Amino acid sequence: MITTQNLTVSFGSQVLFKNVNIKFTPGNCYGLIGANGAGKSTFLKVLAGDIEPTEGEVHIQKGQRIAVLKQNHFEFDEYPVIETVIMGHKELYQVMKEKDALYAKPDFNDEDGMKVADLETRFAELDGWQADSMAASLLSELGIDDSLHYSLMSELSGSEKVRVLLAQALFGNPDILLLDEPTNHLSLETIAWLEEFLINFQNTVIVVSHDRQFLDNVCTHIADIDYKNIQLYTGNYSFWSQANMLIQKQKEEQNKKTEEKIAELKAFIARFSANASKAKQATSRKNMLDKLSLEEIIPSSRQYPRIRFNYVKIPGKDVVTIDKLNKSVDNNLLIKNFSLDVVQGEKIAFISPVPMTITTLFQMLAGEVEPDSGKIDWGVTATRSYFPKDNTKYFDNDLNLIQWLAQFSKEQHISYLRGYLGRMLFSGEDSEKLSKVLSGGEKVRCLFAKMMVEESNVLIFDEPTNHLDLESITALNNALIDYTGTVLFTSQDYQFINTVANRIIEITPNGWINAQCKYEEYLANPNYQKRRKELYKMGSLV
Repeated sequence: MITTQNLTVSFGSQVLFKNVNIKFTPGNCYGLIGANGAGKSTFLKVLAGDIEPTEGEVHIQKGQRIAVLKQNHFEFDEYPVIETVIMGHKELYQVMKEKDALYAKPDFNDEDGMKVADLETRFAELDGWQADSMAASLLSELGIDDSLHYSLMSELSGSEKVRVLLAQALFGNPDILLLDEPTNHLSLETIAWLEEFLINFQNTVIVVSHDRQFLDNVCTHIADIDYKNIQLYTGNYSFWSQANMLIQKQKEEQNKKTEEKIAELKAFIARFSANASKAKQATSRKNMLDKLSLEEIIPSSRQYPRIRFNYVKIPGKDVVTIDKLNKSVDNNLLIKNFSLDVVQGEKIAFISPVPMTITTLFQMLAGEVEPDSGKIDWGVTATRSYFPKDNTKYFDNDLNLIQWLAQFSKEQHISYLRGYLGRMLFSGEDSEKLSKVLSGGEKVRCLFAKMMVEESNVLIFDEPTNHLDLESITALNNALIDYTGTVLFTSQDYQFINTVANRIIEITPNGWINAQCKYEEYLANPNYQKRRKELYKMGSLV
Protein backbone atom coordinates (compact mmCIF):
# COMPACT_ATOMS: atom_id res chain seq x y z
CA MET A 1 0.00 0.00 0.00
CA ILE A 2 1.15 3.54 -0.76
CA THR A 3 -0.46 6.76 0.47
CA THR A 4 0.12 10.50 0.20
CA GLN A 5 -0.51 13.07 2.91
CA ASN A 6 -1.05 16.74 1.99
CA LEU A 7 1.20 16.26 -1.03
CA THR A 8 2.09 19.45 -2.90
CA VAL A 9 4.45 19.75 -5.87
CA SER A 10 5.33 23.05 -7.46
CA PHE A 11 8.08 24.40 -9.70
CA GLY A 12 8.50 28.08 -9.00
CA SER A 13 5.07 29.69 -9.29
CA GLN A 14 3.61 26.71 -11.17
CA VAL A 15 1.65 24.37 -8.87
CA LEU A 16 1.06 20.92 -10.37
CA PHE A 17 -1.02 19.56 -7.48
CA LYS A 18 -1.77 20.71 -3.97
CA ASN A 19 -2.68 18.97 -0.69
CA VAL A 20 -3.26 15.59 -2.34
CA ASN A 21 -4.44 12.86 0.03
CA ILE A 22 -4.86 9.53 -1.70
CA LYS A 23 -4.44 5.81 -0.97
CA PHE A 24 -3.42 3.07 -3.43
CA THR A 25 -4.14 -0.46 -2.16
CA PRO A 26 -2.96 -3.97 -3.19
CA GLY A 27 -4.93 -5.94 -5.74
CA ASN A 28 -5.85 -2.85 -7.74
CA CYS A 29 -4.53 -1.21 -10.88
CA TYR A 30 -4.84 2.60 -10.97
CA GLY A 31 -4.83 4.46 -14.27
CA LEU A 32 -3.36 7.93 -13.75
CA ILE A 33 -4.85 10.35 -16.30
CA GLY A 34 -4.73 14.08 -16.97
CA ALA A 35 -4.02 16.61 -19.69
CA ASN A 36 -0.49 17.05 -21.06
CA GLY A 37 1.50 18.96 -18.46
CA ALA A 38 -0.86 18.08 -15.59
CA GLY A 39 1.95 16.27 -13.76
CA LYS A 40 1.33 12.55 -14.33
CA SER A 41 4.98 11.55 -14.79
CA THR A 42 6.04 13.93 -12.02
CA PHE A 43 3.58 12.31 -9.62
CA LEU A 44 5.04 8.87 -10.37
CA LYS A 45 8.56 10.22 -9.75
CA VAL A 46 7.43 11.64 -6.40
CA LEU A 47 5.94 8.27 -5.42
CA ALA A 48 9.16 6.53 -6.46
CA GLY A 49 11.27 8.94 -4.40
CA ASP A 50 13.07 10.40 -7.41
CA ILE A 51 11.61 13.88 -6.77
CA GLU A 52 11.07 15.46 -3.37
CA PRO A 53 7.62 17.00 -2.90
CA THR A 54 7.39 20.68 -2.11
CA GLU A 55 5.19 19.84 0.88
CA GLY A 56 3.62 16.72 2.33
CA GLU A 57 4.73 13.10 2.46
CA VAL A 58 4.57 9.75 0.71
CA HIS A 59 4.07 6.73 3.00
CA ILE A 60 4.91 3.17 2.00
CA GLN A 61 4.29 0.14 4.16
CA LYS A 62 7.46 -1.06 5.86
CA GLY A 63 9.29 -3.73 3.93
CA GLN A 64 7.47 -3.14 0.65
CA ARG A 65 9.43 -2.80 -2.57
CA ILE A 66 8.73 -0.31 -5.39
CA ALA A 67 9.63 -1.08 -9.01
CA VAL A 68 9.67 1.61 -11.69
CA LEU A 69 9.71 1.38 -15.48
CA LYS A 70 12.87 3.26 -16.45
CA GLN A 71 12.63 5.84 -19.23
CA ASN A 72 16.34 6.26 -20.05
CA HIS A 73 16.98 3.62 -22.72
CA PHE A 74 20.76 4.13 -22.55
CA GLU A 75 21.18 3.88 -18.78
CA PHE A 76 22.21 0.21 -18.81
CA ASP A 77 24.13 0.02 -22.10
CA GLU A 78 27.26 -1.37 -20.41
CA TYR A 79 25.43 -4.27 -18.72
CA PRO A 80 24.28 -7.65 -20.06
CA VAL A 81 20.56 -8.05 -20.69
CA ILE A 82 19.97 -10.68 -17.96
CA GLU A 83 21.83 -8.62 -15.39
CA THR A 84 19.82 -5.51 -16.35
CA VAL A 85 16.59 -7.35 -15.62
CA ILE A 86 17.79 -8.60 -12.22
CA MET A 87 18.74 -5.01 -11.31
CA GLY A 88 15.01 -4.43 -11.00
CA HIS A 89 15.25 -6.07 -7.56
CA LYS A 90 17.84 -3.78 -5.96
CA GLU A 91 18.41 -5.77 -2.78
CA LEU A 92 18.77 -9.06 -4.60
CA TYR A 93 21.18 -7.55 -7.10
CA GLN A 94 23.25 -5.93 -4.34
CA VAL A 95 23.49 -9.21 -2.40
CA MET A 96 24.47 -11.06 -5.57
CA LYS A 97 27.25 -8.59 -6.45
CA GLU A 98 28.60 -8.49 -2.87
CA LYS A 99 28.66 -12.29 -2.73
CA ASP A 100 30.41 -12.59 -6.09
CA ALA A 101 32.98 -9.93 -5.10
CA LEU A 102 33.89 -11.81 -1.91
CA TYR A 103 34.26 -15.13 -3.74
CA ALA A 104 36.55 -13.41 -6.24
CA LYS A 105 38.96 -12.16 -3.54
CA PRO A 106 42.40 -13.76 -3.89
CA ASP A 107 42.96 -13.48 -0.09
CA PHE A 108 39.59 -14.90 0.99
CA ASN A 109 39.65 -15.31 4.83
CA ASP A 110 37.45 -16.57 7.67
CA GLU A 111 35.78 -13.19 8.12
CA ASP A 112 34.90 -13.16 4.41
CA GLY A 113 33.54 -16.67 4.83
CA MET A 114 31.18 -15.54 7.58
CA LYS A 115 29.98 -12.60 5.44
CA VAL A 116 29.41 -14.90 2.48
CA ALA A 117 27.41 -17.31 4.64
CA ASP A 118 25.08 -14.48 5.70
CA LEU A 119 24.81 -13.27 2.11
CA GLU A 120 24.07 -16.77 0.85
CA THR A 121 21.24 -17.11 3.39
CA ARG A 122 19.73 -13.78 2.32
CA PHE A 123 20.29 -14.67 -1.35
CA ALA A 124 18.28 -17.86 -0.92
CA GLU A 125 15.50 -16.00 0.95
CA LEU A 126 15.19 -13.65 -2.02
CA ASP A 127 14.94 -16.57 -4.50
CA GLY A 128 18.33 -15.62 -5.87
CA TRP A 129 19.01 -19.10 -7.24
CA GLN A 130 15.96 -18.69 -9.51
CA ALA A 131 16.83 -15.15 -10.60
CA ASP A 132 18.44 -16.03 -13.94
CA SER A 133 15.65 -18.40 -14.98
CA MET A 134 12.90 -15.96 -13.90
CA ALA A 135 14.60 -13.13 -15.79
CA ALA A 136 15.02 -15.31 -18.89
CA SER A 137 11.36 -16.36 -18.73
CA LEU A 138 10.21 -12.73 -18.59
CA LEU A 139 12.46 -11.79 -21.49
CA SER A 140 11.16 -14.65 -23.62
CA GLU A 141 7.54 -13.73 -22.84
CA LEU A 142 8.33 -10.18 -23.99
CA GLY A 143 9.79 -11.36 -27.29
CA ILE A 144 13.51 -11.07 -26.50
CA ASP A 145 15.22 -14.03 -28.20
CA ASP A 146 17.36 -16.35 -26.04
CA SER A 147 20.41 -15.46 -28.15
CA LEU A 148 20.24 -11.88 -26.82
CA HIS A 149 19.95 -12.65 -23.10
CA TYR A 150 23.69 -12.33 -22.46
CA SER A 151 24.34 -9.57 -25.00
CA LEU A 152 25.15 -6.05 -23.84
CA MET A 153 22.18 -3.66 -23.77
CA SER A 154 24.10 -1.39 -26.18
CA GLU A 155 23.76 -4.10 -28.86
CA LEU A 156 19.95 -4.08 -28.75
CA SER A 157 17.53 -2.06 -30.85
CA GLY A 158 15.38 0.65 -29.33
CA SER A 159 12.25 -1.52 -29.17
CA GLU A 160 14.24 -4.41 -27.62
CA LYS A 161 15.60 -2.09 -24.92
CA VAL A 162 12.05 -0.98 -24.09
CA ARG A 163 11.01 -4.60 -23.53
CA VAL A 164 14.07 -5.37 -21.39
CA LEU A 165 13.35 -2.37 -19.17
CA LEU A 166 9.76 -3.54 -18.86
CA ALA A 167 11.02 -6.98 -17.78
CA GLN A 168 13.24 -5.20 -15.24
CA ALA A 169 10.22 -3.44 -13.71
CA LEU A 170 8.16 -6.64 -13.57
CA PHE A 171 10.97 -8.81 -12.18
CA GLY A 172 10.73 -10.28 -8.70
CA ASN A 173 7.06 -9.57 -7.93
CA PRO A 174 7.36 -6.00 -6.59
CA ASP A 175 4.83 -4.80 -4.01
CA ILE A 176 4.22 -1.53 -5.85
CA LEU A 177 4.64 -1.21 -9.62
CA LEU A 178 4.89 2.23 -11.29
CA LEU A 179 4.57 2.19 -15.09
CA ASP A 180 4.88 5.30 -17.27
CA GLU A 181 3.63 4.60 -20.83
CA PRO A 182 4.48 0.86 -20.73
CA THR A 183 2.89 0.11 -24.13
CA ASN A 184 5.10 2.48 -26.14
CA HIS A 185 6.96 0.63 -28.92
CA LEU A 186 5.34 -2.71 -28.00
CA SER A 187 3.67 -4.98 -30.54
CA LEU A 188 -0.03 -5.70 -30.13
CA GLU A 189 0.85 -9.26 -29.08
CA THR A 190 3.21 -8.00 -26.39
CA ILE A 191 0.61 -5.51 -25.15
CA ALA A 192 -1.89 -8.38 -24.85
CA TRP A 193 0.65 -10.35 -22.80
CA LEU A 194 1.28 -7.35 -20.52
CA GLU A 195 -2.47 -6.88 -20.02
CA GLU A 196 -2.80 -10.50 -18.91
CA PHE A 197 0.20 -10.13 -16.57
CA LEU A 198 -1.25 -7.05 -14.88
CA ILE A 199 -4.75 -8.52 -14.62
CA ASN A 200 -3.26 -11.44 -12.65
CA PHE A 201 -0.86 -9.26 -10.64
CA GLN A 202 -1.89 -9.29 -6.97
CA ASN A 203 -0.07 -6.18 -5.75
CA THR A 204 -0.45 -2.43 -6.40
CA VAL A 205 -0.08 -1.00 -9.91
CA ILE A 206 -0.16 2.68 -10.90
CA VAL A 207 0.07 3.24 -14.65
CA VAL A 208 0.17 6.22 -17.00
CA SER A 209 -0.87 5.39 -20.57
CA HIS A 210 -2.41 7.02 -23.63
CA ASP A 211 -3.75 3.63 -24.77
CA ARG A 212 -7.49 3.68 -24.00
CA GLN A 213 -8.01 -0.03 -24.66
CA PHE A 214 -5.11 -0.90 -22.37
CA LEU A 215 -6.53 1.27 -19.55
CA ASP A 216 -9.93 -0.34 -20.04
CA ASN A 217 -8.51 -3.85 -19.88
CA VAL A 218 -6.26 -3.51 -16.82
CA CYS A 219 -7.54 -0.70 -14.59
CA THR A 220 -9.80 -1.16 -11.57
CA HIS A 221 -9.64 2.57 -10.72
CA ILE A 222 -8.92 5.88 -12.43
CA ALA A 223 -6.93 8.64 -10.68
CA ASP A 224 -7.70 11.90 -12.47
CA ILE A 225 -5.34 14.89 -12.19
CA ASP A 226 -7.30 18.08 -12.76
CA TYR A 227 -7.40 21.47 -11.06
CA LYS A 228 -4.24 20.71 -9.06
CA ASN A 229 -5.94 17.80 -7.35
CA ILE A 230 -6.15 14.03 -7.85
CA GLN A 231 -9.62 12.50 -7.65
CA LEU A 232 -10.04 8.73 -7.40
CA TYR A 233 -12.84 6.89 -9.26
CA THR A 234 -13.80 3.21 -9.26
CA GLY A 235 -13.90 1.57 -12.70
CA ASN A 236 -11.87 1.63 -15.92
CA TYR A 237 -11.26 4.52 -18.33
CA SER A 238 -14.45 4.10 -20.38
CA PHE A 239 -16.56 4.01 -17.22
CA TRP A 240 -14.86 7.18 -15.96
CA SER A 241 -15.28 8.93 -19.32
CA GLN A 242 -18.98 8.06 -19.63
CA ALA A 243 -19.72 8.89 -16.00
CA ASN A 244 -17.88 12.21 -16.31
CA MET A 245 -19.91 13.22 -19.36
CA LEU A 246 -23.16 12.16 -17.66
CA ILE A 247 -22.40 14.18 -14.51
CA GLN A 248 -21.54 17.21 -16.62
CA LYS A 249 -24.80 16.86 -18.56
CA GLN A 250 -26.81 16.49 -15.34
CA LYS A 251 -25.20 19.63 -13.90
CA GLU A 252 -26.00 21.57 -17.05
CA GLU A 253 -29.64 20.39 -17.00
CA GLN A 254 -29.98 21.28 -13.32
CA ASN A 255 -28.58 24.73 -13.99
CA LYS A 256 -31.00 25.19 -16.88
CA LYS A 257 -33.94 24.38 -14.58
CA THR A 258 -32.57 26.77 -11.97
CA GLU A 259 -32.20 29.52 -14.55
CA GLU A 260 -35.81 29.00 -15.66
CA LYS A 261 -37.03 29.19 -12.06
CA ILE A 262 -35.03 32.38 -11.45
CA ALA A 263 -36.53 33.97 -14.57
CA GLU A 264 -40.04 32.98 -13.44
CA LEU A 265 -39.54 34.50 -9.96
CA LYS A 266 -38.02 37.69 -11.35
CA ALA A 267 -40.97 38.12 -13.70
CA PHE A 268 -43.43 37.67 -10.84
CA ILE A 269 -41.58 40.15 -8.62
CA ALA A 270 -41.40 42.71 -11.41
CA ARG A 271 -45.10 42.34 -12.17
CA PHE A 272 -46.57 42.35 -8.68
CA SER A 273 -44.15 44.11 -6.34
CA ALA A 274 -46.07 47.37 -6.76
CA ASN A 275 -49.42 45.68 -6.21
CA ALA A 276 -50.44 45.89 -2.55
CA SER A 277 -52.54 42.73 -2.70
CA LYS A 278 -49.62 40.76 -4.17
CA ALA A 279 -46.83 42.37 -2.15
CA LYS A 280 -46.63 39.52 0.34
CA GLN A 281 -46.32 36.94 -2.42
CA ALA A 282 -43.74 39.08 -4.21
CA THR A 283 -41.68 39.34 -1.03
CA SER A 284 -41.93 35.56 -0.59
CA ARG A 285 -40.69 35.02 -4.14
CA LYS A 286 -37.84 37.47 -3.61
CA ASN A 287 -36.75 35.54 -0.51
CA MET A 288 -36.87 32.32 -2.55
CA LEU A 289 -34.88 33.97 -5.32
CA ASP A 290 -32.15 34.96 -2.88
CA LYS A 291 -31.73 31.31 -1.90
CA LEU A 292 -31.39 30.10 -5.48
CA SER A 293 -27.93 29.98 -7.02
CA LEU A 294 -26.50 28.33 -10.07
CA GLU A 295 -24.32 25.37 -9.24
CA GLU A 296 -20.88 26.23 -10.48
CA ILE A 297 -19.82 23.99 -13.30
CA ILE A 298 -16.08 23.97 -13.45
CA PRO A 299 -15.06 23.17 -17.00
CA SER A 300 -12.33 20.56 -17.27
CA SER A 301 -8.83 21.84 -17.83
CA ARG A 302 -8.61 19.38 -20.71
CA GLN A 303 -8.74 20.75 -24.20
CA TYR A 304 -9.74 18.82 -27.31
CA PRO A 305 -8.14 19.91 -30.59
CA ARG A 306 -10.70 20.43 -33.36
CA ILE A 307 -9.42 18.08 -36.04
CA ARG A 308 -11.31 17.79 -39.32
CA PHE A 309 -9.80 16.60 -42.59
CA ASN A 310 -11.36 17.70 -45.88
CA TYR A 311 -10.30 17.38 -49.51
CA VAL A 312 -10.77 19.66 -52.50
CA LYS A 313 -10.07 17.35 -55.41
CA ILE A 314 -12.76 14.69 -55.87
CA PRO A 315 -11.00 11.32 -55.78
CA GLY A 316 -11.42 8.66 -58.43
CA LYS A 317 -12.08 4.99 -57.70
CA ASP A 318 -8.49 3.78 -58.12
CA VAL A 319 -6.20 5.40 -55.54
CA VAL A 320 -2.88 3.54 -55.79
CA THR A 321 -1.52 0.31 -57.28
CA ILE A 322 1.57 -1.32 -55.77
CA ASP A 323 3.20 -3.99 -57.94
CA LYS A 324 5.96 -6.40 -56.83
CA LEU A 325 7.62 -3.92 -54.51
CA ASN A 326 11.02 -4.78 -53.02
CA LYS A 327 13.08 -2.77 -50.54
CA SER A 328 16.10 -3.46 -48.34
CA VAL A 329 17.49 -1.20 -45.61
CA ASP A 330 21.03 -1.78 -44.30
CA ASN A 331 21.14 -5.11 -46.16
CA ASN A 332 17.92 -6.27 -44.43
CA LEU A 333 15.13 -7.22 -46.84
CA LEU A 334 12.04 -5.55 -45.37
CA ILE A 335 9.59 -5.73 -48.27
CA LYS A 336 9.54 -8.59 -50.77
CA ASN A 337 7.33 -8.78 -53.88
CA PHE A 338 4.59 -6.77 -52.16
CA SER A 339 1.52 -5.97 -54.27
CA LEU A 340 -1.66 -4.12 -53.33
CA ASP A 341 -4.59 -2.28 -54.94
CA VAL A 342 -6.20 0.51 -52.94
CA VAL A 343 -9.57 2.01 -53.88
CA GLN A 344 -11.30 5.20 -52.78
CA GLY A 345 -12.70 5.27 -49.25
CA GLU A 346 -10.64 2.42 -47.87
CA LYS A 347 -9.10 2.90 -44.45
CA ILE A 348 -6.28 0.39 -44.22
CA ALA A 349 -4.38 -0.46 -41.04
CA PHE A 350 -0.89 -1.86 -41.73
CA ILE A 351 0.61 -3.96 -38.96
CA SER A 352 3.94 -5.75 -38.69
CA PRO A 353 6.26 -7.23 -36.04
CA VAL A 354 8.97 -5.09 -37.66
CA PRO A 355 7.83 -1.43 -37.41
CA MET A 356 10.58 -0.36 -39.83
CA THR A 357 8.79 -2.34 -42.54
CA ILE A 358 5.69 -0.12 -42.38
CA THR A 359 7.75 3.06 -42.00
CA THR A 360 9.75 2.18 -45.12
CA LEU A 361 6.59 1.33 -47.10
CA PHE A 362 4.98 4.66 -46.13
CA GLN A 363 8.16 6.57 -47.04
CA MET A 364 7.98 5.01 -50.52
CA LEU A 365 4.28 5.84 -50.83
CA ALA A 366 5.03 9.43 -49.78
CA GLY A 367 7.78 9.67 -52.40
CA GLU A 368 10.57 10.18 -49.84
CA VAL A 369 12.32 6.86 -50.56
CA GLU A 370 12.72 4.96 -53.84
CA PRO A 371 12.00 1.20 -54.02
CA ASP A 372 14.77 -1.19 -55.04
CA SER A 373 12.39 -2.64 -57.63
CA GLY A 374 8.70 -2.73 -58.41
CA LYS A 375 6.22 0.08 -59.10
CA ILE A 376 3.91 2.45 -57.23
CA ASP A 377 1.26 4.02 -59.49
CA TRP A 378 -0.94 6.73 -57.98
CA GLY A 379 -4.34 7.53 -59.48
CA VAL A 380 -4.48 10.77 -61.49
CA THR A 381 -6.88 12.34 -58.98
CA ALA A 382 -5.04 11.19 -55.84
CA THR A 383 -3.50 13.87 -53.61
CA ARG A 384 -1.39 12.83 -50.59
CA SER A 385 -0.59 14.10 -47.11
CA TYR A 386 1.98 12.26 -45.02
CA PHE A 387 2.49 12.06 -41.27
CA PRO A 388 5.98 10.60 -40.58
CA LYS A 389 7.03 8.79 -37.44
CA ASP A 390 10.25 10.82 -37.34
CA ASN A 391 9.29 14.46 -37.91
CA THR A 392 12.69 16.00 -37.06
CA LYS A 393 13.40 17.47 -40.50
CA TYR A 394 10.06 19.30 -40.57
CA PHE A 395 11.00 21.40 -37.54
CA ASP A 396 14.73 21.99 -38.11
CA ASN A 397 14.30 25.67 -38.90
CA ASP A 398 13.87 29.14 -37.37
CA LEU A 399 10.27 29.70 -38.49
CA ASN A 400 7.46 30.66 -36.13
CA LEU A 401 4.30 28.54 -36.34
CA ILE A 402 2.47 30.90 -38.71
CA GLN A 403 5.44 30.94 -41.09
CA TRP A 404 5.85 27.18 -40.67
CA LEU A 405 2.23 26.40 -41.58
CA ALA A 406 2.30 28.86 -44.49
CA GLN A 407 4.79 26.53 -46.25
CA PHE A 408 2.03 23.98 -46.81
CA SER A 409 -0.99 26.22 -47.44
CA LYS A 410 -2.31 27.73 -50.69
CA GLU A 411 -4.10 30.36 -48.60
CA GLN A 412 -1.48 32.67 -47.05
CA HIS A 413 -3.68 35.05 -45.08
CA ILE A 414 -2.51 35.23 -41.45
CA SER A 415 -6.03 34.99 -40.00
CA TYR A 416 -6.61 31.80 -42.02
CA LEU A 417 -3.41 30.21 -40.70
CA ARG A 418 -4.11 31.39 -37.14
CA GLY A 419 -7.51 29.72 -37.37
CA TYR A 420 -5.98 26.30 -38.08
CA LEU A 421 -3.34 26.75 -35.40
CA GLY A 422 -6.06 27.76 -32.93
CA ARG A 423 -7.93 24.53 -33.70
CA MET A 424 -4.72 22.72 -32.71
CA LEU A 425 -4.67 24.65 -29.39
CA PHE A 426 -2.08 27.24 -30.46
CA SER A 427 -3.93 30.42 -29.65
CA GLY A 428 -2.76 34.00 -29.21
CA GLU A 429 0.98 34.33 -28.73
CA ASP A 430 1.44 30.55 -29.00
CA SER A 431 1.07 30.84 -32.78
CA GLU A 432 4.29 32.89 -32.84
CA LYS A 433 6.38 30.23 -31.09
CA LEU A 434 9.43 28.98 -32.94
CA SER A 435 8.73 25.57 -34.43
CA LYS A 436 12.08 24.15 -33.27
CA VAL A 437 11.25 24.58 -29.55
CA LEU A 438 7.97 22.64 -29.62
CA SER A 439 7.35 19.56 -27.48
CA GLY A 440 6.68 16.18 -29.05
CA GLY A 441 2.90 16.55 -28.66
CA GLU A 442 2.95 20.11 -30.05
CA LYS A 443 4.86 18.97 -33.15
CA VAL A 444 2.27 16.26 -33.77
CA ARG A 445 -0.56 18.81 -33.57
CA CYS A 446 1.30 21.08 -36.00
CA LEU A 447 1.52 18.20 -38.47
CA PHE A 448 -2.24 17.69 -38.15
CA ALA A 449 -2.70 21.39 -39.00
CA LYS A 450 -0.40 20.89 -42.01
CA MET A 451 -2.47 17.94 -43.23
CA MET A 452 -5.72 19.88 -42.77
CA VAL A 453 -4.58 22.87 -44.87
CA GLU A 454 -3.25 20.56 -47.59
CA GLU A 455 -6.82 19.22 -48.08
CA SER A 456 -5.68 15.91 -49.60
CA ASN A 457 -7.91 12.95 -50.45
CA VAL A 458 -5.32 10.38 -49.25
CA LEU A 459 -3.88 10.53 -45.72
CA ILE A 460 -0.85 8.46 -44.66
CA PHE A 461 -0.15 8.18 -40.91
CA ASP A 462 2.88 6.47 -39.34
CA GLU A 463 2.12 6.05 -35.61
CA PRO A 464 0.15 9.30 -35.21
CA THR A 465 -0.89 8.66 -31.58
CA ASN A 466 2.67 8.76 -30.20
CA HIS A 467 3.24 11.78 -27.90
CA LEU A 468 -0.49 12.56 -27.73
CA ASP A 469 -2.71 12.81 -24.66
CA LEU A 470 -6.00 10.93 -24.48
CA GLU A 471 -8.00 13.98 -25.54
CA SER A 472 -5.97 14.50 -28.73
CA ILE A 473 -6.12 10.78 -29.57
CA THR A 474 -9.90 10.86 -29.20
CA ALA A 475 -10.14 13.93 -31.45
CA LEU A 476 -7.95 12.31 -34.15
CA ASN A 477 -9.84 9.03 -33.83
CA ASN A 478 -13.19 10.75 -34.43
CA ALA A 479 -11.79 12.86 -37.30
CA LEU A 480 -10.61 9.78 -39.21
CA ILE A 481 -13.92 7.99 -38.64
CA ASP A 482 -15.70 10.99 -40.21
CA TYR A 483 -13.21 11.44 -43.07
CA THR A 484 -14.58 10.23 -46.43
CA GLY A 485 -11.25 9.96 -48.25
CA THR A 486 -8.65 7.17 -48.13
CA VAL A 487 -6.52 6.51 -45.05
CA LEU A 488 -3.36 4.38 -44.84
CA PHE A 489 -2.05 4.11 -41.31
CA THR A 490 -0.26 2.12 -38.64
CA SER A 491 -0.70 2.29 -34.88
CA GLN A 492 -0.23 0.25 -31.71
CA ASP A 493 -3.54 1.55 -30.33
CA TYR A 494 -6.10 -1.28 -30.56
CA GLN A 495 -9.15 0.97 -30.23
CA PHE A 496 -7.79 3.37 -32.83
CA ILE A 497 -7.26 0.55 -35.35
CA ASN A 498 -10.57 -1.14 -34.60
CA THR A 499 -12.72 1.98 -34.97
CA VAL A 500 -11.00 3.46 -38.04
CA ALA A 501 -9.86 0.58 -40.27
CA ASN A 502 -12.09 -1.36 -42.66
CA ARG A 503 -9.17 -3.38 -44.06
CA ILE A 504 -6.14 -4.98 -42.40
CA ILE A 505 -2.77 -5.66 -44.04
CA GLU A 506 -0.31 -7.61 -41.89
CA ILE A 507 3.22 -7.83 -43.28
CA THR A 508 5.42 -10.55 -41.78
CA PRO A 509 9.02 -11.45 -42.64
CA ASN A 510 7.62 -14.34 -44.71
CA GLY A 511 4.63 -12.87 -46.51
CA TRP A 512 1.52 -10.81 -45.89
CA ILE A 513 -2.18 -11.18 -45.13
CA ASN A 514 -4.88 -9.06 -46.77
CA ALA A 515 -8.12 -8.96 -44.76
CA GLN A 516 -11.22 -6.98 -45.78
CA CYS A 517 -12.69 -6.59 -42.30
CA LYS A 518 -12.49 -4.78 -38.96
CA TYR A 519 -9.54 -5.48 -36.72
CA GLU A 520 -11.49 -7.39 -34.05
CA GLU A 521 -12.95 -9.61 -36.81
CA TYR A 522 -9.46 -10.20 -38.17
CA LEU A 523 -8.15 -11.34 -34.79
CA ALA A 524 -11.18 -13.58 -34.21
CA ASN A 525 -11.19 -15.21 -37.66
CA PRO A 526 -9.70 -18.74 -37.40
CA ASN A 527 -8.57 -18.76 -41.05
CA TYR A 528 -6.58 -15.56 -40.70
CA GLN A 529 -5.06 -16.73 -37.42
CA LYS A 530 -4.10 -20.06 -38.95
CA ARG A 531 -2.35 -18.20 -41.75
CA ARG A 532 -0.56 -15.96 -39.21
CA LYS A 533 0.76 -18.99 -37.34
CA GLU A 534 1.99 -20.51 -40.60
CA LEU A 535 3.83 -17.34 -41.59
CA TYR A 536 5.43 -16.82 -38.21
CA LYS A 537 6.48 -20.50 -37.99
CA MET A 538 8.57 -19.90 -41.07
CA GLY A 539 10.72 -17.39 -39.15
CA SER A 540 11.01 -15.81 -35.74
CA LEU A 541 8.71 -13.00 -34.62
CA VAL A 542 10.95 -9.95 -34.42
